[in-house]
Amino acid sequence: MPAQSPAAVAVLGTGIMGAPMARRMSEAGLSVSAWNRTREKAEALSACGVRVADSPAAAAQGARLVVTMLSDADAVLSAIERAGGAQGEPDDRPATWLQMSTVGVRGIERCAEAAQALGLELVDAPVLGTRQPAEEGKLTVLASGAAQALERAAPVFDAVAARTVRLGEVGQGTRLKLVLNQWVLAVMEGVAETIALAEALEMDPRLFLEVIGGGPLDAPYAQTKAKTILDDRFDQASFGLSMARKDARLVAQAAHDAGASAPLAELIEEQMGKAVEAGHGDEDMAATYWATARRPARA
Repeated sequence: MPAQSPAAVAVLGTGIMGAPMARRMSEAGLSVSAWNRTREKAEALSACGVRVADSPAAAAQGARLVVTMLSDADAVLSAIERAGGAQGEPDDRPATWLQMSTVGVRGIERCAEAAQALGLELVDAPVLGTRQPAEEGKLTVLASGAAQALERAAPVFDAVAARTVRLGEVGQGTRLKLVLNQWVLAVMEGVAETIALAEALEMDPRLFLEVIGGGPLDAPYAQTKAKTILDDRFDQASFGLSMARKDARLVAQAAHDAGASAPLAELIEEQMGKAVEAGHGDEDMAATYWATARRPARA
């Protein structure tokens, strides 16, 4: 087997989250290559020492760690299958696959099957956080997999995260991410509908923030998302509405498959879907507000 550096990392997917994560890895001294479906969106990473490749296979060539940070399970599996067929001898395949996207329970099970077929060791490591924590290297990694694989992945986790939670076998990271997403989505939808209700009752919604501020009902996330709505900063997406809608669907699906009920997740998916269909899918997830708001969206 050719000698390969354990610090060689391929990042497949350089969108809102993947790009700053790749940048943090490079700044931490790792040798990073990157691929994105739209190459132009990855080009800026060249200035940070990241090698931008034309295909997943080219990005993965020579890498011992491959990170997937893509929209859904189908996109992840398409990319890793193309990377697993990288040019060269079979031993040139990346040894450890860090699946860091949110793909749901069914998705991570499909990933486990693909990893086995491709001869890769899978680490299930979705992240908690949005654009700003990614840019600052302050994500939380929910890591599950074999102990030796987690050790190999540690340089990547250290570069992108303020905290890594180790959770046991593959699939546990994804399950905890869905639990956390249920809470995040509930807070987001609750804030959006509360502001819409205040406006419908001809109350200044900022009074809501003032009254809860600093008390047991307050939350920094609620304050941040409320300000996004009140300042009409929907175009400054830290996490897109279409992706949030997808995550709500994954929560509801996982609950159903486990024999549980998730009526709130189902309702949130429906509400976010209304705003997506109204043209707000690429905006920040706070744009779920438009499913309830009575005032027209500003041009």
